[in-house]
Amino acid sequence: MYLSRRIVLGGAATAVGLLLTSCGQNSAENAGGAASASSSNTSGSGSVSIKHAQGTTEVPKNPKKVFTFDFGVLNSLQALGLDVQGVPEVQWPEDLAKYKDSKYTKVGGSKEPDFEKIATEKPDLIIISARAAKAYPELSKIAPTIDLSVDPKRMWASFVEHTQALGAIFGKEAEAKAKIAELESLSASVAKEAKGKGTALFLMVSGGTVTAFGKNSRFGLLYEPLGLTPVAGLDTDDRHGQAVSFELIKEKNPDRLYVLDRDQAVGQSKPGQSAKEVLNNPLVASTKAARSGKIAYVNPARWYLVGYGLENLEVMIGDVRSNL
Repeated sequence: MYLSRRIVLGGAATAVGLLLTSCGQNSAENAGGAASASSSNTSGSGSVSIKHAQGTTEVPKNPKKVFTFDFGVLNSLQALGLDVQGVPEVQWPEDLAKYKDSKYTKVGGSKEPDFEKIATEKPDLIIISARAAKAYPELSKIAPTIDLSVDPKRMWASFVEHTQALGAIFGKEAEAKAKIAELESLSASVAKEAKGKGTALFLMVSGGTVTAFGKNSRFGLLYEPLGLTPVAGLDTDDRHGQAVSFELIKEKNPDRLYVLDRDQAVGQSKPGQSAKEVLNNPLVASTKAARSGKIAYVNPARWYLVGYGLENLEVMIGDVRSNL
């Protein structure tokens, strides 16, 4: 039996189905979709049914031992006053540096979980996203596993749904709702400022190569919900973007450029290949963005490694606002 409620966020309605379940129900692996949650009770015990990118999984409420492979989820849990027990062995961005500590069990790489170690540790819940998505079948045999990959075609809406799901799992519904509302208010304010400010283009520089990202990409935040107008003809669904030449950047002639230095984000910077050095040429300099001083170099770790997290999004939105 289904009950539903509608939550209106930033002018876009997001429906979240509430499915009544019992705590003894087994997990059901169905077709993928955005995360939504339904709970068996409100007492802090029992289970919650989470619909996610690779199915629907029955998760214990307030799990004691949580492993996550997603930085955005980790950032959101941190914002909700929650901690985890297991994380991948990676180069940690500054705001998540505490997870280097040996008190956090290291459970493999961000793309390659250590199945044996995880099975030995017996977690109550495993949270993954796009980087570890292929490991879902094996991980789900070990413990309840949910895939909170953000949908590139509805990034903001799926982020909201994921946050609501985390709130339902950990009994933090009110806190999650309040923080989402704060971000919605901030994004609406930025969208108002962005109105009539011309076109924008998001670029990533990696190893001297330049790629562009459109409104349906992993960096689509720029356009939805923040309201900037994308340049025409560079809207790609490819997670890795579309390779572009300096001539094409000049041809598109954006009013604003937002640039991410991937090498800096992953600690692989090389002389002569930084984003600023690569884009320091006459073709880019001829764009309206360069001539008006509207090229913003965004926080690379925040945008590339962390992404959609409750605390992190405030920084990302600030990067956009600073260039309006």
